[in-house]
Amino acid sequence: MIDNREKVSLSKFGKSFQEDLVHLILRDRPFADQVSEVLDVGFFELKYLQVFVSKVYGYREKYNVHPTCKIMASILRSQMDDENDLTTKQVRDYYARICGSEVAIEGAEYIKETSLEFCKKQKLKEAMVKSVKLLESSSFGDIASLINSALKLGSDNDVGYDYRADFEERFKLKSRDPVSTGWQEIDSIVKGGLGKGELGVVIAPTGAGKSMVLTHLGAHAVMAGKCVVHYTLELSDTVIASRYDSCITGVPLKDLTMFKEQIYDKVQLLSGKLIVKEYPTKSASVQTIKVHLEKLNSRGINPDLIIVDYGDILKPTSNMREKRMELESIYEELRAVGQIYSCPVWTASQTNRSGLNAEVITMESISEAFNKCFVADFIFSVSRTIDDKATNGGRLFVAKNRNGPDGIVYPIFMDTAAVKIRVFDHVDDSVENIIKNVAKKQEERVVKNAREKYKEWRNKEKKKELN
Repeated sequence: MIDNREKVSLSKFGKSFQEDLVHLILRDRPFADQVSEVLDVGFFELKYLQVFVSKVYGYREKYNVHPTCKIMASILRSQMDDENDLTTKQVRDYYARICGSEVAIEGAEYIKETSLEFCKKQKLKEAMVKSVKLLESSSFGDIASLINSALKLGSDNDVGYDYRADFEERFKLKSRDPVSTGWQEIDSIVKGGLGKGELGVVIAPTGAGKSMVLTHLGAHAVMAGKCVVHYTLELSDTVIASRYDSCITGVPLKDLTMFKEQIYDKVQLLSGKLIVKEYPTKSASVQTIKVHLEKLNSRGINPDLIIVDYGDILKPTSNMREKRMELESIYEELRAVGQIYSCPVWTASQTNRSGLNAEVITMESISEAFNKCFVADFIFSVSRTIDDKATNGGRLFVAKNRNGPDGIVYPIFMDTAAVKIRVFDHVDDSVENIIKNVAKKQEERVVKNAREKYKEWRNKEKKKELN
């Protein structure tokens, strides 16, 4: 850590920026390594932050290991005799605020990048001042060495997870911060919902209600106070927004105009936020989505849930020989978006023709790229036969679940006229038996219809004979 006494500080970035920077230095060992090469504790405007950072780096220098929160608590209890009472209290109060916080620091990457740029600039200025004296003696080799060394300082030196140095990291409780699906039966098997950085996929044939399901997932997140960013590549943004209106208020889609004022009043009471972004089919890639998310981030809008309707019709970032490889790449990139923004991502995938009237849709029915199943953390299918659509019924099959059991079938109620979807208790039967039972019922329906038509025909024939 450099010890430059120039009156240069981080004051222009504000108090919260400096406090979050110190928090990152304590929490993020690789970043602490990187910034230590260019950071001067005097850059901090506030005395208690200077003291706190000095304690962190003092411990690192003495023991050649990054301090844990427990170690810092001990240091701040026993090694504050040289500081006055006010500074001691401020340091301890600051530590108390950050020690128990597992919430992600908002704008962490911005704080890291900005602080590093600021500190590196000061280090380079220092090297240039020294170069002036060397120039007088024509020590060009020393000047080049000095400037090159200054440019290298503060570069990314994270070589990965250090098994010994980062020992404590693997014992910290990792928070998934799950976002509920709005279905208690599904939340109970997926540990509360889809977690941050996880990818969920809804599989269904065309016309089965993929977009309706995604709207349900988004609407319940908004009602829970979450910020949802919904990307639509098939339907217009106003159509999607109208579906949210119906799902949130319970007003059927055909009656939305009639109840406009009541819907407005209810929407204004929502604690969550919804952004619907429309792109023409196959015109947007995952990179397009990233750019849009960056714009939202610059305006202070950070998503708690991202929905992409739907992944199969995104434009691939790179052209590949086979479509299945392009689709696999798209789903990998979607999952990466969730990891970057620390939030869950929901999307959908269309089945092949075998799933059009299937009683239960398994992953074998997924169109084009089976490999995209490997990327997802949670996959469920929605199957609705002709009879199901007539009675607002259907089945939800949990095909993959990294956080709990899978291979479970749930009967569902789906009213697409009001974007209302309910999941009932799972069926204690095998997929094969369910398929057989449903097929048997369909066969019985066909036979019954045939008999009724035959009976109707016979009655007509008898009337003709009588006449």
